[in-house]
Amino acid sequence: MRNFSEAIAYGAATIINAIASGKGAAFGLDLWTKARVQLTRDTGTIEGKILSDPHEDPVLIHEAVKAALGYAQQEAEWGVYVETESNIPIAKGLKSSSVAANAIILATLNALEVETDDFTAINLGVDAAIHANKSITGAFDDACASFLGNIILTDNLTRTVLKIATIPEDIEVIILVPQEKAYTHEADISKMKLLARYINVAFQQAFQGNYWDALTLNGILYSAALGFDPEPALEALRTGALAAGLTGTGPAIVAVTPSESVNAVMEAWTSFNGIQIRTMINHQKAHIIQ
Repeated sequence: MRNFSEAIAYGAATIINAIASGKGAAFGLDLWTKARVQLTRDTGTIEGKILSDPHEDPVLIHEAVKAALGYAQQEAEWGVYVETESNIPIAKGLKSSSVAANAIILATLNALEVETDDFTAINLGVDAAIHANKSITGAFDDACASFLGNIILTDNLTRTVLKIATIPEDIEVIILVPQEKAYTHEADISKMKLLARYINVAFQQAFQGNYWDALTLNGILYSAALGFDPEPALEALRTGALAAGLTGTGPAIVAVTPSESVNAVMEAWTSFNGIQIRTMINHQKAHIIQ
């Protein structure tokens, strides 16, 4: 028995938010969460610390470990201690819960020396996010984009992958992250459901390969429903971004930008409140850190 393992999973951002219609799309970001898992002989005890944001409730850690132990049928054999650290801001729309769940599931199963396929691990994390009340739909699209990288289109209601697409290497992503947090489970679902017809139009655009048009349309629609200012996204488009819009249920805004426009977008965003994160699109899968 290994007893200890460490895993890393990567960030993601929204193309289509699945809450309105059940179908979603997301793409991987080169941001990360690492989970370190230590098995203990304190049977039935699960302890966890979120090192990068200690004030956050570690309920997801507990649910992800329980899901992994249940899958391994070893609930009665081990206690588990988990630490996570991340450069992904929590409750900003950047899929921090899906990413953490992926990393914790991978590390726990590896510590237990239990092998599984990618989609079983993803689904265990989705279940954990639902049980922890960190997601409305389970965010299967976000979990897949975090675990697999690139662009993923899914039916979240049936947990089916509809399309996987790669993205050119020379595209960068700028993220405007306001100070306030927005927890998905607190968002107004009824308002988002009103968008279903129009979000389906955006999803069809994404399915046809017009990912960035879909991202922008989705972002404008959800900003209107959730009361977020669309001006940062519009300013990013004015200064050369290929796409810009709200990610998840906010409050962060993502701008997908060719390299030659990055400086212009970042300069334009200095007039808005929030920090800026400059990153790339992720092509790696979540994995064990040896």
